Amino acid sequence: MKKILSLLTLVLATATVSFAGETVSSKKVVVPADDCRFRAHEWQIDASTVGAAGVYNGQGKQALGGNWGVNYFFTEYLGIGIDNSVGSQRNAGLSGFDGLQAFDTLQADLLLRYPVCSWNLAPYVMVGGGAHWGPASQGDGNVGGGLEWRVLPHAGFFADCRWLYGNNGLTMALPRVGIRVNF
Repeated sequence: MKKILSLLTLVLATATVSFAGETVSSKKVVVPADDCRFRAHEWQIDASTVGAAGVYNGQGKQALGGNWGVNYFFTEYLGIGIDNSVGSQRNAGLSGFDGLQAFDTLQADLLLRYPVCSWNLAPYVMVGGGAHWGPASQGDGNVGGGLEWRVLPHAGFFADCRWLYGNNGLTMALPRVGIRVNF
């Protein structure tokens, strides 16, 4: 009986030592965080300075004012936007208050952007239409492009320019420079 217990103890000790060792853990896959600052389902609010230069009703015009806008991006690349520019325009050839007139332009656009995430930049193009109010009011079409630079994850700067075209000889550039906050 002592031989059997001794043999059993030896077998158990050998088995314990043979199964000893490191435990094998499962490997975890680490996915890097998406650090692109341009996202789908993104709301944006713009505030900018706007200028205008061109021809309207046969007269040369220059203008300066302010602009606010709201944009929504369905995907990282495709969005819509609406903005309103209000300011004062000067008629060419007139001086003083005789040459000043108020202007208002409301534009709606389809926006296509291509984010370059490593640089936090997104060039974009826009096409759309709207209305232009001043001494005479009319509808217009527009086409343009710009560049957005995200300094922070939810804020940045932008600059763009669109070309307005319409009846009554409306051909006018509408450049904007401002800040953009996104949610």
